[in-house]
Amino acid sequence: MSLSGDRTFIGFGFGAIEAGLFLYEAFHSGQFRRLIVAEIMSDAVDALRASGGLYTVNVAYGDRVEAEVIGPIEALNPENARDRERLVSAIAEAEELATALPSVKCYVSATPGSVHKLLAEGLTRKCESKGPPAIVYAAENNNHAAEILEDAVLGAAEPSEAANIRSRISYLNTVIGKMSGVVGAKEIKERNLAPVTPHEQRAFLVESFDRILISKLPDSGFTRGITVFEEKPDLLPFEEAKLYGHNSTHAVAAYLGAFLGEARISDLKKYPGIQNFLECAFIQESGAALTQKYQNTDPLFTAEGYRAYAKDLLVRMFNLYLGDTVERVARDPARKLEWDDRLVGTIRLCLRHGIDPRRYAIGAAAAVAALDPSVLSTGQVLDCIMQKLWANSASNRLERSAVLNAIEKGGEMLKLWRYSGYPDLERFVSEERAGNKRESLGKVPEPDDAQSE
Repeated sequence: MSLSGDRTFIGFGFGAIEAGLFLYEAFHSGQFRRLIVAEIMSDAVDALRASGGLYTVNVAYGDRVEAEVIGPIEALNPENARDRERLVSAIAEAEELATALPSVKCYVSATPGSVHKLLAEGLTRKCESKGPPAIVYAAENNNHAAEILEDAVLGAAEPSEAANIRSRISYLNTVIGKMSGVVGAKEIKERNLAPVTPHEQRAFLVESFDRILISKLPDSGFTRGITVFEEKPDLLPFEEAKLYGHNSTHAVAAYLGAFLGEARISDLKKYPGIQNFLECAFIQESGAALTQKYQNTDPLFTAEGYRAYAKDLLVRMFNLYLGDTVERVARDPARKLEWDDRLVGTIRLCLRHGIDPRRYAIGAAAAVAALDPSVLSTGQVLDCIMQKLWANSASNRLERSAVLNAIEKGGEMLKLWRYSGYPDLERFVSEERAGNKRESLGKVPEPDDAQSE
């Protein structure tokens, strides 16, 4: 397949999501004549150029992995003056752009090639030359990434140009449930994967899933070239379903894997009851809370809709061909234990809706143990760790106490499960709870001064 359309697409950051989702879908749409990637890693830019702009993505299906060649794409390094000028000119003519960076913090830097400066200059030039309207997909894992990016860009533009830029550019938030990763040389060889280019010792491995949700476009008559994405008038419920359902359950699986010393998420299949435990967490805890919170908003937030969502995701998480690693999913436990992030955020969500989050509390305890194993022997360590992680959060004493209490009980269950020889986890948790006749944790009201979910 060759490039045959009449549009220009630009991606910022050449990682698994940009390469395996945005550039991949833009290429397969047949709507683009130019595919451009802005990447500050000079080695990756050089490798792409040496391969004639062609790169390979390994796509994991339920029964196989297929290597697909994408391109040609133009690789530009925004820290190089000549490339930067070419990139700004391309922004002026582009219809669709996407940022897929490590975090929203990467939007702004002091370098000449900072994303916000490039966009401000390119979009100003677009307005001056009456270039085509454009949309920017913000793919960073933040509920307000699009708004943060727009503010940064407008802050870098001349004040007199702000209204013109707003009139021609739309920034869209995204909910990306596509699992993906970067694989190193050892795994490339072991799994017979194709490297990104013949000149690199890394590979992109992504699942075939393509149901990506985006903010609804304003009624401006703009037609997207990447048509596979699904627009939603309000993304927040779906963002929370991803963070407090998909991401949180994936994290629980990973920290249980780390606790057990396993390498891959799929390795957990050999432990009785873990898959059932994760399904019950997903459906009975986060699912019950989210369907209460967002009932009547979308078919997803019904008992049947959420159950189907959870079961589909769990099958994909355990896909042997995706081979997701515990190390990748469990990285940065401190961030994932922050007040509003996937583990503690899900516990809080459940507590506010009168649901006992005992399974997510076990997962959170396993995550804290990844930070400091001594947490499983003394509650004082737990309190010190969590208070430090939550130091800058908008919370109150009552809610903190309830969350700490839940995680402490989760840690006790985790220790008892280990000392019992790792029996069927879901049965163990259910029977232990019934046997102890634990009191309900109760419904924690949302404090007036706390940030909204």
